[in-house]
Amino acid sequence: MARTPNGTVHSVATALAAAKTITAITNAAEASVSSTAHGYSVGDILIMYSGWGRLNMRAARVKTQTTDAFVLEGIDTSNAELFTPGGGAGSVRKVNTWVDLDRTMNHSSSGGDAKTVNVKFIESDVEIVLADGFNAVQRTFDMDADMIGAPAYTALKTLSDTNADTVVRRRAKSGAVSLIPAKVSFNEEETLTEGQAVTVRGTFNAQNISTRYAA
Repeated sequence: MARTPNGTVHSVATALAAAKTITAITNAAEASVSSTAHGYSVGDILIMYSGWGRLNMRAARVKTQTTDAFVLEGIDTSNAELFTPGGGAGSVRKVNTWVDLDRTMNHSSSGGDAKTVNVKFIESDVEIVLADGFNAVQRTFDMDADMIGAPAYTALKTLSDTNADTVVRRRAKSGAVSLIPAKVSFNEEETLTEGQAVTVRGTFNAQNISTRYAA
């Protein structure tokens, strides 16, 4: 069913647990990750640091777990051409702490569009179009400038100053969730427009694609 963005809550991860070693990842419709005594629980949010480029810096939710393995909900690694068997090892970090971003507005996204290259071989009069991946995703938003000193403002400033890895979580009123790993750029220069609230601007520079979960 269609929905509007009203009531959507954005959060950023402000603390990540120490990295756990990944020894193997299966090729499966939902990838199973081997990590000795990982300690994760169902529903935990993780950032993957994997030898598979398509999975590296991807955020995902733990669907099921055993002592030494866990399943990444919605992460399909079954295509061995894209995910070379035996090549997914690396490390993983759990999100320990979230901070909700309140008093924000004017959220917008750019990027994620298909990139193409026009090619014309010398023996042909006609160009062809080659697919060349996708543009990087960038999200921007404005925040009430008078939030200075509040937890959300401080979290954004710290993430920007340290260039730390984070996960941006978007929760709709319906219960749908999206996760995207990002770096934060936070511009504290006030924007003053007559008749509007004074704001500062935040930018999320995505490090991979979103992982989306239905309500």
